[in-house]
Amino acid sequence: MFKNADILTAIVTPFDDQGQIDFPALKTLTNHLLDTGSRGFIIGGTTGETPNLTHDEKIELYTQFAKIIDGRVPIVAGTGSNNTLETVQFTKEVGQIEGIDMALVVVPYYNKPNQRGMVAHFTTVADQSPIPIAIYNIPGRTGVTMQNETVVQLAQHPNIQAVKQCTSLEDLEYLVENTPNDFMVYTGEDAQTLPGIAIGATGVVSVAAHIYGRDMRAMLDAFYKGDTKLAAGLQRRLTPKMAALFLYPSPSPVKAVLKAQGFQVGGSRLPILPLNHEERQTLAKALGLNEDALETDDLEELGVTDD
Repeated sequence: MFKNADILTAIVTPFDDQGQIDFPALKTLTNHLLDTGSRGFIIGGTTGETPNLTHDEKIELYTQFAKIIDGRVPIVAGTGSNNTLETVQFTKEVGQIEGIDMALVVVPYYNKPNQRGMVAHFTTVADQSPIPIAIYNIPGRTGVTMQNETVVQLAQHPNIQAVKQCTSLEDLEYLVENTPNDFMVYTGEDAQTLPGIAIGATGVVSVAAHIYGRDMRAMLDAFYKGDTKLAAGLQRRLTPKMAALFLYPSPSPVKAVLKAQGFQVGGSRLPILPLNHEERQTLAKALGLNEDALETDDLEELGVTDD
């Protein structure tokens, strides 16, 4: 199912004017992303504002999203928390939703387990999950780093089949080299897309693909065809723009751009605020646009859509 799934977009959760999940808007955005290069999705990840969704909202979101995708590409759904028992129960529940292919389980945050505790956590979840799981290693958000050797150890578990790694390129190299051949190593850093693929990673879990999907698709396709000069030039051009999408707490920046492009994604839920006027101007300049570009829904003026 994950063959050729090199760009997994960590899709935002659109909200309507009442702050409820906007499923028609989600369908529109999903089809756009499929048309512009995405080959799979993370639903209910950090970009999807999982911490700010209720249990019932997440179940409905995952169920409806699976219907929207209708088997076209793989879906990875976020099920992790810092509570092992709750993670086990929720992963079991999500695993019963038809069309969800894998669960994304984050390294436990706040309580900061050691490496033995991480092994015990993921093993407990994997042993009881009806679907494969992917480890989500993001020390900048969890406050603790899963060491490479721990990932390698867990990769031997038959139901732990992937990692989303948000650390260094050197760590990616180590994991590609030392995990089983069928274990999928994804970078969670957009700027590592091309170098990650070049050293053997499966792909990227991307935020930037919301905005620059066609360019990212062109970059990887050029690399596969041996045109490394074109691919490298695209990565160099994209890297500062990818970084700009994290100038402010995510997903506010990417939602601001999507709204300016005409997508009805709404704002973010507290404690994340939508960008204010000054922040939108700063983001626009960082993306190489006129400072008022994100105040308009004129796609041509915005200049970042590549439809």
